[in-house]
Amino acid sequence: MLAVLLSVLNAYAIGIGRVRGRMWVLVVFLAANTLPQEALVYPLYYLAKATGLYDTRLAVIIIFTVIQSAFGTYLLSAVLGQFPREILDAAHIDGAGRFRALWSVVVPISRPTLSVLMIFFFIWTWNEFFLPLIFLVSNDNQTVPVVLGLLQGEKMMDATMSSAAALLGIVPAVAFFLIFQRTLTRGVTVGALK
Repeated sequence: MLAVLLSVLNAYAIGIGRVRGRMWVLVVFLAANTLPQEALVYPLYYLAKATGLYDTRLAVIIIFTVIQSAFGTYLLSAVLGQFPREILDAAHIDGAGRFRALWSVVVPISRPTLSVLMIFFFIWTWNEFFLPLIFLVSNDNQTVPVVLGLLQGEKMMDATMSSAAALLGIVPAVAFFLIFQRTLTRGVTVGALK
């Protein structure tokens, strides 16, 4: 949710606000999306250690928020760059400022796209393995995929327990997808018909 909020604010400034150097900002966001997570782990590890956030969920939340908001900003800036100026001009004539126009005009019209982003961000975060494996070492903080990976022992593996745990691990992602399936379909097909 926080990543979607940051994405909307950034994309509104870049796509609609027409920030100077807009293309260079988008190139930076695109470059951030193409960096592999393995390249980010070393500096993020030492940064988390230095700030005292290592082995806390807050560190993983911040990292995922930044990574996902870079993708969301890149995607939404393209969407909001095509937003009709007439609608925004009408909102400004009615007395809406920039933030009022964002929350009262742009967000409701872009709700299907934002819903798709929220669904993707949830599923990507829920299924993430590598970064939580590095940043959450204590048993109390580990995520479901990390715990499933650690269930396999060196000499012994209980296939029944691992299968049951994996099934329970995917239930929230499947339930989230099923609940928001119509929203996802609407968000993907928005703009397909004129």
